[in-house]
Amino acid sequence: MKSLADQLREELVKPGNKKAKGIVRVAVKKAKPPKIDAAILVLINEYNNSLNKSLVHVRFDGNTVRLMNQFKMATGTDVTKLVSFAVKHLFDTNPELKAIIKQFIQNTEL
Repeated sequence: MKSLADQLREELVKPGNKKAKGIVRVAVKKAKPPKIDAAILVLINEYNNSLNKSLVHVRFDGNTVRLMNQFKMATGTDVTKLVSFAVKHLFDTNPELKAIIKQFIQNTEL
């Protein structure tokens, strides 16, 4: 029984092999995320952030970053889209946050 390394060595030394001097690359298939029917996931995927141009640098703790990256792998949803949707959803569902901002602007002297 030959190991994978032995098989690769034999393949490399065959005459006429153009890869003999190069690096052997192994093709790896990316697994497609499974189809998940969750209402919030549908809303996130339908959210269009392609017109957004502003960039905000934010900091997350390690566990949150790991969770967001795992979410990306599980669903195929970009982390930027997830964060953009989450912030917009936060302000849309909590109008008191906008009221706090308006009150601050009214009390600010120019």
